[in-house]
Amino acid sequence: MSGWVLGIESTAHTLSFGAVRSDGTALPAAIDTIRPTEGGIHPREAADHHRDVAATLLDSLMEMHDLALTELQAVAYSQGPGMGPCLQVGAGIARALSAAHEIPLIGVNHCVAHIEIGRSECDCDDPVLLYVSGGNTQVITRLDGRYRVLGETLDIGIGNMLDKFARKFGHPFPGGPVIERHARTYLEANPDASLEGLELPYAVRGMDMAFSGIMTAAVAMVHRGVPFDAVCWSLQEHAFAACVEVAERAMAHAGKSELLLGGGVACNQRLRDMCTIMAKERDGESHAPPRMYCIDNGTMIAQLGWLEWSSGRTTSLAESAVNPGLRTDATPIAW
Repeated sequence: MSGWVLGIESTAHTLSFGAVRSDGTALPAAIDTIRPTEGGIHPREAADHHRDVAATLLDSLMEMHDLALTELQAVAYSQGPGMGPCLQVGAGIARALSAAHEIPLIGVNHCVAHIEIGRSECDCDDPVLLYVSGGNTQVITRLDGRYRVLGETLDIGIGNMLDKFARKFGHPFPGGPVIERHARTYLEANPDASLEGLELPYAVRGMDMAFSGIMTAAVAMVHRGVPFDAVCWSLQEHAFAACVEVAERAMAHAGKSELLLGGGVACNQRLRDMCTIMAKERDGESHAPPRMYCIDNGTMIAQLGWLEWSSGRTTSLAESAVNPGLRTDATPIAW
């Protein structure tokens, strides 16, 4: 038995408890996700789900890794960004455990947590991060003690865009894996596929991106009678190319040779392949953590909490309020 740090992830559709041992060893998380049969994620319904499964999920984590609350040394939670009602559930659990066991409380930045679990799992030193998730699409790198956003979406996150497109045609959340399957089906039947006749709007805006227009055009294409598989393939190609283009510009601008993927959309194999090709052409490397660490998970929160705690930073009760609009570059990096 050894000491450990608990991480609580509750920013949106997922409640997850993860752990990092006192020596820095990350342990896979226990995860439970609400999956609406129609429509998107309703914040209050997601928060109710998190409350309902919390006790059982925490027990599952401890049983999985032979952990005991008597050995718990600190508790970290997602302080933001995210859906307010969902964030409040995780923060409330963290405060209760901190008070009951008289251990430090650590509110962490969800976006930074994606970076740090990726750096740890992929053994990256100083990468540019392509952060692609439901609510976020950002290109990030470290400079002067902060993670700076070099480019980001101007409207909706790429994952949100994919979910909305899939939902237009009757596919429930999450839509990204559905689109990936249909795109793969199209490519298998058309190995020499061309984007001619399947063009969608250019999604790059300087160093930023915009995805609502590309989704609207893709929906219109299906309504015109273009096969759904073909449109899924085109949508992926155009949206991912925009992300990779901005990431390549950021690598050139910052003089970095490593690219790191993070966020749920980083589970997509086509995006991983495109990043690998781009990085190789630049004599660099592209890294992607195991898929269980790309999706929202408690282990990444525990990992960042362990880093913050090891650097001497904790969160007082007075400072523990959640911040749904927390920015990536708002968190000082002391390690």
